[in-house]
Amino acid sequence: MTNDMMPAGVVLAPGHFSVAQRPRPQTAPPGWVLVDICTVGLCGTDYHILEGKHPYLDYPRVIGHELSGRVATPAAGWSAGQLVVINPYLSCGTCRACRKGKSNCCTAIEVLGVHRDGGLTSRIAVPATNLIDATGLTAHQAAMVEFLAIGAHAVARSGLGAGDDVLVTGVGPIGIGTALFARLRGAQVSLLDLDATRLRMAAQTFDFAQGHASISEALAAENADGYDVVFDATGHKGAIEAGFPAVAHGGSYVLVSVVKDDIHFSDPEFHKREMRLIGSRNALPADFADVMTAIRSGDIDTDALCSSVITLPALQETFGALAKNRGDLIKVLIDLQT
Repeated sequence: MTNDMMPAGVVLAPGHFSVAQRPRPQTAPPGWVLVDICTVGLCGTDYHILEGKHPYLDYPRVIGHELSGRVATPAAGWSAGQLVVINPYLSCGTCRACRKGKSNCCTAIEVLGVHRDGGLTSRIAVPATNLIDATGLTAHQAAMVEFLAIGAHAVARSGLGAGDDVLVTGVGPIGIGTALFARLRGAQVSLLDLDATRLRMAAQTFDFAQGHASISEALAAENADGYDVVFDATGHKGAIEAGFPAVAHGGSYVLVSVVKDDIHFSDPEFHKREMRLIGSRNALPADFADVMTAIRSGDIDTDALCSSVITLPALQETFGALAKNRGDLIKVLIDLQT
């Protein structure tokens, strides 16, 4: 392999992942920066892409949007070698959402690894405004900022307050991140997952007091009053619909996960409870900043979140197995600098 070429992890089609050679970027457009990728977090989105379940994607696609890297060449005020977190949401800056400070739901958004090729490769070019100084973090910690920002954003959207009773359904990485940031805001957090092993692992690893295997069990724990805020992080239509009765009168239901299907619920029940139904998508720069502050202060234990660190060649051998057994995992990191 010459310096003109580099390996990239590509999902060619559902079920087909390969490490292919791609040209290595040597220059970046004005206002963009070349970044040598250090570490990539493997996300539920990546598993869905492999399985053909992502609603916004065309194949083939270089995956990877949970990214840390080092600036390759000085540009736009960034120094060579500087460790950065990459915000993977490329927004237009001019649509109504962007003008109102909601770049996370830009009408023309392009997410690295989804709408355009991502960072599971040696080097990429990104807008300078999408880089965040990762001073004080390790490359592995920096690669975990984006997925935690999803949960931090959902919690910020919810408006929950100290002392609120909160239920998080689906305790994969996004659900765990959501639960952690809800607790940091002073909420009393309960977890729900159908997988008893995953539920027990999450509760014990992060010292959550309660874990429930069904909505009826979760409601019984609240004397059937429901929860002030329910977060869904299951990515499952049936689970989303089943979560509506768990919301207390005057409460909020935050849909963090996204599914391809239409969601149905009872309008009389919805109005009787004066429930707020909130969509939460991606994250804002402020959410990234909140996550990095929490990691630097030790409020978030990134060692507990990291299930394993592997190489890109190892991912080619194990991606299918990881997808099938992801119930046993929190966050797998791919180290590209080894």
